[in-house]
Amino acid sequence: MIDINDLSGKPLLKSMMGDRIWKLFDTDKAAFQRETIAYFERGYPDWEVKRAKYPHVFLQNRKGR
Repeated sequence: MIDINDLSGKPLLKSMMGDRIWKLFDTDKAAFQRETIAYFERGYPDWEVKRAKYPHVFLQNRKGR
């Protein structure tokens, strides 16, 4: 995982997730979003998903808003 900055200068965390969730991207967008959020809430409870572009998911700390 790498800490990077988005265009606004707020720090983002670059992470990844398994193929089970990525497979939903093309078949069921709502399930993909739901599973992605649930996956990262378990491992990174203070972070929220900002964007996902295979194979990376970018997260931002909620406390840093």
